[in-house]
Amino acid sequence: MEFSSEANQRIARISAHLYPPNLQNSCLRQAKCRAKGGAAGFKVAILGAAGGIGQPLAMLMKINPLVSVLHLYDVVNTPGVTADISHMDTGAVVRGFLGQPQLENALTGVDLVIIPAGVPRKPGMTRDDLFNINAGIVRTLCEGIAKCCPNATVNLISNPVNSTVPIAAEVFKKAGTYDPKKLLGVTMLDVVRANTFVAEVLGLDPRDVDVPVVGGHAGVTILPLLSQVKPPCSFTQEETEYLTNRIQNGGTEVVEAKAGAGSATLSMAYAAVKFADACLRGLRGDAGVVECAFVASQVTELPFFASKVRLGRQGAEEIFQLGPLNEYERIGLEKAKKELAGSIQKGISFSKK
Repeated sequence: MEFSSEANQRIARISAHLYPPNLQNSCLRQAKCRAKGGAAGFKVAILGAAGGIGQPLAMLMKINPLVSVLHLYDVVNTPGVTADISHMDTGAVVRGFLGQPQLENALTGVDLVIIPAGVPRKPGMTRDDLFNINAGIVRTLCEGIAKCCPNATVNLISNPVNSTVPIAAEVFKKAGTYDPKKLLGVTMLDVVRANTFVAEVLGLDPRDVDVPVVGGHAGVTILPLLSQVKPPCSFTQEETEYLTNRIQNGGTEVVEAKAGAGSATLSMAYAAVKFADACLRGLRGDAGVVECAFVASQVTELPFFASKVRLGRQGAEEIFQLGPLNEYERIGLEKAKKELAGSIQKGISFSKK
């Protein structure tokens, strides 16, 4: 099709408006801008980036100096989230991907994949109520990971984590790409809550408190080891029961407080970024990076269990034993294992349908 000279002039004026002189070189346009990233660092993908957790998570990852390229994927609303976050003047280059046809492009060459995708909890919902929807979502996304970035470290947030991590493991096994060290269920929110609630009782800054939280990521499977708190301290029986119950039910506390308007999205995003940063520091080769995570484990007789792990270039390079437990914790551990065994089996059974 040929245009009149007047039409060509009009097109030129529009082009000049859309792409002023300093941007008219095609290599500077947004779609092709700094293809290798704005700074040395890692390529990170967030799957579920337009959701309640995904948006604040994406914003905080954009700030992280270890991230050079940030891929945002979701089935809806990704263009708007991408445009918004891309305007932040930090080093990471942001690219958006919308819908299943763009999943593979979102994952190609990625070092770290963070998965908050899925539906949130609502009042009256248990994590098991989420299972049928989120299990299918996680399976589809992990199939993409197995194909496009099989060596990536995977941070799985989608609930119920006690079941979705086993689902992901089965997907990777089927694809022949399973590396148990690189599949990490994110239980950091339980640790963040434990640090906060214990600090309140002790009258300390939460940043100075470290509470190991083991087991799983739902209800009684969440076991804070209050006998191992740093700095060393002691609690009355009443304090121990109060803290354990509050840490185990922290998610429900937020769901009820929001009264139908959502679940723990902001604190979860913060915790996810804290854990992702630890993973990136491990990938960089930093020494002594230790956090709690839900991983393939031989700490107990169960195939998966949350405990302290040392993060490195290969993922969870070392899994630590639980250490000495008091009587209250030993009883709690047995309760946690009984509940956790069923959740793990539920995930494995789903994968084999």
